[in-house]
Amino acid sequence: MRIIKLNDESRGELIESLLKRSPNNYREYENTINEIIEDVRDRGDLAVIELNRKFDKWDCSVDKLRVTDAEIDEAYKAVDESFVRVIRKAADNIREFHEKQVRNTWIDMKDNGTILGQRIMPIAVSGVYVPGGKAAYPSSVLMNILPAKVAGVGRIIMCTPAGADGKVTPGTLVAADIAGVDEIYKVGGAQAIAAMAHGTQTIPKVDKITGPGNIFVALAKKACFGYVSIDSIAGPSEILVLADETANPRFVAADLLSQAEHDELASAILITTSETLAHEVNKEVEGFLEVLTRREIIEKSLENYGYIFVADDMQDAYDAVNAIASEHLEIITADPYESMTHIRNAGAIFLGHYSSEPLGDYFAGPNHILPTNGTARFFSPLSVDDFIKKTSIISYSEEALRAVHEDIELFARNEGLTAHANSIAVRFEEK
Repeated sequence: MRIIKLNDESRGELIESLLKRSPNNYREYENTINEIIEDVRDRGDLAVIELNRKFDKWDCSVDKLRVTDAEIDEAYKAVDESFVRVIRKAADNIREFHEKQVRNTWIDMKDNGTILGQRIMPIAVSGVYVPGGKAAYPSSVLMNILPAKVAGVGRIIMCTPAGADGKVTPGTLVAADIAGVDEIYKVGGAQAIAAMAHGTQTIPKVDKITGPGNIFVALAKKACFGYVSIDSIAGPSEILVLADETANPRFVAADLLSQAEHDELASAILITTSETLAHEVNKEVEGFLEVLTRREIIEKSLENYGYIFVADDMQDAYDAVNAIASEHLEIITADPYESMTHIRNAGAIFLGHYSSEPLGDYFAGPNHILPTNGTARFFSPLSVDDFIKKTSIISYSEEALRAVHEDIELFARNEGLTAHANSIAVRFEEK
């Protein structure tokens, strides 16, 4: 990994480099995506079937689109029982964490007859996209479905591609069943997003689409936003480790590589005040590369977006961390809780020597669907709030409105909206 002195110039160059990975920079695919969406919108199931045959190379037909109960039973038999137990444990942790996020409708009544409030309701139908093949992650299935279930969503649809044999990855089906999905359809890529956004003869239209995917999925979600709500336009995975001289270099190196193995565009960054630690971590990385199975991907990732920055002091380090606004942030310092008070921007924060990032990926409970590409400055992790909608409640008595009607009329007239003013004024005309 490159060891670089942290300063304004190197920080700026890093952020510019990281932002180039955003799906918004892959405009050359937009025409293809738009054509797929239009085709699915116009021809429904027929387009989905043809696109499945073209891209996923399996003999798709309408009667094979929906996953059957028998296929789910078969998936349980194909997955080791010990792994099923772990999925259930993880699901319990995720459910318990998200239950603490539930918000309730509230009403505020005043003596003068004013009633104000907020009604909170779950969306009716949510859609989850789950990648297939080598990118099949049962953990993401849990993270997308369980918050929707906790929010009270009545119908949860999942789309995921099938292999050339027409079958879905067993672990994906088991995780979806444990999480409580209602329907699963064998369709992947941009056509899956289009089908959920617009509906087909078989696949229902949803209110919101969540879940990770490749560049085509990300751009399809972007194109369909407005027809449906989406979670985010996700970019490649990111980890940033903030460490001082107290950090274990072997731990830090292992954690950096845990994200670098995702894909060649993943970023792995260490910011430290210790030059000694920087060199020790680099040495440990080289050692791990000799034994890790995804070495080729990791090496390419580190070549593209692997950095070790040495800062003059912790304040410079904090400033850089906040500017980068990483998806995952590990703080491994003498007092990580004090260090955390200086951090404003991060998708998820992991504190201390034994809070490695994969703990959050799989098991702890907080959601691992996180903002990427610096969007942690203004976006949050997926949560129960993503599956609810809020409606304002307003009720004034005659007494309450009489006390303020002239103020409202004055405001409306100053905006040039005389019909607004009249709507209030007619209620107090002399009879």
